[in-house]
Amino acid sequence: MKTIKVIKIGGNIIDNEEALAAFLKDFATIVGPKVLVHGGGKLATKLAEQMNIPVKMTDGRRITDPETLDIITMVYAGKINKNIVAQLQANNCNAIGFSGADGNTIVSEKRPIKTMDYGFVGDVKKVNTNVLEILLNNNITPVFCAISHDENGQLLNTNADTIASELAIGLSSIFNTELYYCFEKNGVLEDVENDDSVIENINTENYKTLKENNIIFEGMLPKLDNCFHAIHKNVQKVCIGKSDMLFNTNNKHTTITK
Repeated sequence: MKTIKVIKIGGNIIDNEEALAAFLKDFATIVGPKVLVHGGGKLATKLAEQMNIPVKMTDGRRITDPETLDIITMVYAGKINKNIVAQLQANNCNAIGFSGADGNTIVSEKRPIKTMDYGFVGDVKKVNTNVLEILLNNNITPVFCAISHDENGQLLNTNADTIASELAIGLSSIFNTELYYCFEKNGVLEDVENDDSVIENINTENYKTLKENNIIFEGMLPKLDNCFHAIHKNVQKVCIGKSDMLFNTNNKHTTITK
C-alpha cells in the first residue's frame, strides 16, 4: 500500500506571497501521492470590506450569509485555489483544483441551528474517493479549498482543518495516510509566548490532562480534535508544526498518537 500525504496550509502561508511561493516549490518536490488543502487567509475579509459587506463573527467564527458565501467562493475556490494550482504547474507538479462539489468528493449538511445560526456552513457527512484515486494513481495532485456541497446544489463554507482530516480518513482505505497541519508555530506549545515550548507528543490520555489544566491555547483545541478524530479513524500519522517538518523530520513539531 502506497503512502499518501494530506497537507493543510493556513492563512499565514497564503497571506504571504513569498512564503506561499517557497512552500509550493518545496511541496512540488514531495515524492509520491499527495493532497493539498488550503484555508482562506485574510483575502475574503478584505474583499468583503471593499464591497461594503459586513463581516459577521461570533466566538471567532464567521457567519456565512448568502453574500459572504459568494465572496468566499470567489476567493477560496477561485483566486487562491487557481493561483496555487498555477504555481504548482510552474514547479512541474501537475495539480487540479477542487471544491467538495467537484467530482462529488465532499458531501456536507448545513449545520443545524442550535444556539447560533452559522448560515451556509457545512458539516462533512461523507468523502467519495473514486475520482481522487484515479487522479492520484496518475500522479495528479488534488488541491482542495474549504468549500463543500450538500448534493442539492448548495455550496457550503466548511472548516479547512476538518476537510483535511476527513480527506485523510477517506483515503486511508486506499493508502497509508499521513496528515500534516502546517501553521506558523513549531507545534502545539505549552507556553504560547515561547515558540520552543513544543509538546512533541500528545496522546489521548495526556491530551485530556493538558485540556483539564488549561495548558493548551484554546484556539488549538478544534485543530487537535480533528487530529484525534483522524488518528482514531485509521490515519497512520498526524503531525502539527511549521511546514519545514515535511522536509526535515528532526525539526521540532508535535506528533499525535492514540
